[in-house]
Amino acid sequence: MKSYSASCEQNQIPILKVLQEILVNQQHVLEIASGTGQHAICFGRALPHLTWQTSELARNHTGILAWLDEAKLPNVLSPVVIDVNDDQWPVETVDTVFNANTVHIISWQEVERMFAGIARVLSAGGILCLYGPFNYEGKFTSESNARFDIWLKSRDWNSGVRDFEAINRLAETHGLFLLKDVTMPSNNRTLVWQRTPNTLAAP
Repeated sequence: MKSYSASCEQNQIPILKVLQEILVNQQHVLEIASGTGQHAICFGRALPHLTWQTSELARNHTGILAWLDEAKLPNVLSPVVIDVNDDQWPVETVDTVFNANTVHIISWQEVERMFAGIARVLSAGGILCLYGPFNYEGKFTSESNARFDIWLKSRDWNSGVRDFEAINRLAETHGLFLLKDVTMPSNNRTLVWQRTPNTLAAP
């Protein structure tokens, strides 16, 4: 049975417009935490030059596969199991990593592990795209994001809307340098980094 996310339906076209601009010369995307699979179908269909590798925790694969089986897109691959806490991921090298709406859900320690994993698989010159809400200079960009942060922390105190500056510093420790910070609808952002040539993963 297909899972469905209304927020995916609402944000996929604005995100796609950013991806169409920055992924012109890319070939192989790893999507971390593919969720329902809706983004993979939308982006894979609109960007047929990309091989789009989905990933999720094993318990979420059934919903993704339902979307993939219906769409039958040759460039969108069945999900692999990725837990950001794992020291090894079942992907060797990609030139793009995409993730939406995860860093505010998981703990900061898990965010750090996710970036370490990205550094292991992202090729030199590769692109990282991160979508979601972010604070700037420790301040919420909207009242709705402030309310969202309270709701997140009521579920798990270790979660919450992250500071852009902290995320960017973390990216830089892995040789990723900011290319774009794009304003998106509903008080979200798309952050785009590029990995410098010949950088090594941070220990």
